[in-house]
Amino acid sequence: MAEAGDRLKGPELAEIVGATPGFLGQAMTPLVRAGWVRSDPGPTGGYSLAGPLDDLSVLAVVEAVEGPTDSGRCVLVDGPCAGHATCALHEPWLRARTLLLAELDASPVIAPAPRTATTAPTIRGAGASDPAPVSGAGVGSTGTTAGVAGTGPRRRDRAGGRR
Repeated sequence: MAEAGDRLKGPELAEIVGATPGFLGQAMTPLVRAGWVRSDPGPTGGYSLAGPLDDLSVLAVVEAVEGPTDSGRCVLVDGPCAGHATCALHEPWLRARTLLLAELDASPVIAPAPRTATTAPTIRGAGASDPAPVSGAGVGSTGTTAGVAGTGPRRRDRAGGRR
């Protein structure tokens, strides 16, 4: 998926990013809906970039997949944040969330890399520490959704809470 028009079949892309084909389809649907990825059905179809992603931020992808990042919910109480009666974590959480969202918004999906005649652009999140070349990987994975940082199936810890 290095260039708009290069196609990867769902099972092939799922194997590259370490996901099941079913989960990959779920993860790709919002990216197709947003117009960043094309999904062409049939024996010659597959997933391809709909155009350049140079100006696309990680935050835009996270919000396309997960929905708006500002849910208005309290981090301690399973309910709306009461602005007039704030919890003990309200101010620190607001500051941390503001910094996180600013960082995600400033982070391009396409990782900047020195370009040479043989170096393809890379997509963030392709592996534990190294970005994957777009030409072979399409969308990468960090153990989350097809390269979308902070998304995908969340695991529960032994106490039943989300990690």
